Amino acid sequence: MTKFIHFTSSINAISLPQKFDYPHNYSPHKLAITAANELQEYLKKQTDFEHNFGIENNTTKDALGKMFGVLVVKNSNEEIGYLAAFSGKIENTSVHQHFVPPVYDILDKNGFYIQTEKKLNQINQELFELENNIQFTTIKNDYNTLSLTNEKLLNEEHSKIKARRKLRKQLGKQNNQLNINEEFYLREYEVYLKAKILPLEKEFLSYQQKVNQLKKQRKKLSAWVQTEIFKHYQFLNQEKETQNLLDIFKNSKQNIPAGAGDCCAPKLLQYAFKHGLTPICMAEFWWGKPLATSVRKHKNFYPACTGKCKPILTHMLKGMLVTENPLLEQLSVNKKEITVIYEDDALMVINKPEELLTVAGKEIQDSVYQRIKNKYPEITGPIIVHRLDMSTSGILLIAKNEKIYKALQAQFINKTVHKRYVALLDGTLSKNNGSINLPLRVDLDDRPKQLVCNEHGKPALTKWETIEVYNGKTKVHFYPITGRTHQLRVHAAHNLGLNTSIVGDDLYGEKSNRLHLHAEHIEFIHPITKEKVSFTSACPF
Repeated sequence: MTKFIHFTSSINAISLPQKFDYPHNYSPHKLAITAANELQEYLKKQTDFEHNFGIENNTTKDALGKMFGVLVVKNSNEEIGYLAAFSGKIENTSVHQHFVPPVYDILDKNGFYIQTEKKLNQINQELFELENNIQFTTIKNDYNTLSLTNEKLLNEEHSKIKARRKLRKQLGKQNNQLNINEEFYLREYEVYLKAKILPLEKEFLSYQQKVNQLKKQRKKLSAWVQTEIFKHYQFLNQEKETQNLLDIFKNSKQNIPAGAGDCCAPKLLQYAFKHGLTPICMAEFWWGKPLATSVRKHKNFYPACTGKCKPILTHMLKGMLVTENPLLEQLSVNKKEITVIYEDDALMVINKPEELLTVAGKEIQDSVYQRIKNKYPEITGPIIVHRLDMSTSGILLIAKNEKIYKALQAQFINKTVHKRYVALLDGTLSKNNGSINLPLRVDLDDRPKQLVCNEHGKPALTKWETIEVYNGKTKVHFYPITGRTHQLRVHAAHNLGLNTSIVGDDLYGEKSNRLHLHAEHIEFIHPITKEKVSFTSACPF
């Protein structure tokens, strides 16, 4: 049991949890935090491997942070200890003495993946040599040049004939026999040009056939090795049932994500089940340089991702007592009422409480939309003009018919609606105001989270200013110029933004009693009166 680590800290006063935490939304148990603290001390002092995590200097090019995880377990002797893991690989290997091994080690030098990779490299080398062969490149260029020349000559003759026919038509001298002769000439000319290029074409196609065969061989081998990898990732659960990645993702609408099975949680649970250890609680934390895309901060805890890990962990946690998703529980008991700030025949301005969906979700129907429809069944057309995050409170516009909806929507699209939010940040800032311009897109591996992406992200701009600073926290006004999903939350938390998460942000920061983000003020043109109107909802925190 070489990977079972005994606690060096005293844990006698810590009670064991009754259930295993729902892995995609939880606050780590005190036991898991203690294990994480011990692992962090090991990382500070270890000499088992060399890796630049970028803790002291994160500006160096090779600096790279990493996700680590701990799983508190009980062994057959009723001893409580923990296992440690890291996601992916460190220093080009998945195996290090202090950590549990991967579910399947594709980097094993004697394994099929490395051997297949050698074959693929050999094919790539052959392709490179063939495609850069002087004789082949010369023939290819000559063939392409002559093909273009022949095409041009043929098009010129066709244009001449077309012009002559047009002229004959204008002069009233149509001649069917002449037309037939010209068609015959064009076909003969095309045959002549093809015969002229034929020897060169045969040489070119002979080379091209070899290239195509190698590419086909490479494609077939790549597909085979990928399938074999998926088969070799075999995941256990408490009931000793095994499923591979193909089994787990067979009913999923998504392709199997790259790196699936190499995150901390599957590694930790696999080792526990394989060696008869009972999982108790878990925690995963980021160690080192923040990412330029996802929000990842040194020593902060993060739940297991949904894209890669959720299908796998659903199988692995089968048969265990696991807590319900706290989000669903929270939503199902939210009885806070919607208050109406303003109402007329065209629209409503309401104050949405926190932890209430704007529109119904897959598992929870209770939402602003549903409540408004229940209270005002006569309302027609789309009624939700814009949205607030479930955890955000504050002002929301409701349209009472489709005409008003379209008129208000147009104002949002044209950016003539002015909104102001209040947020409490979990730290202090070096400036009193500024703007954040970071493009955003959904994190495909961890929905609904968003990440910064300069390549595929949509433009996202936020202006901000400080209201006050107290107790090490900063209250700010946010002025979103665009309206991307989670825009204010990511712009606050990301290291390229304010680098300070909003208090209570369970997606990009740390949980609290609530997300301290409130839509305080809105200004727009009333679609009926054509007058500028504004409304304010007092900040509740």
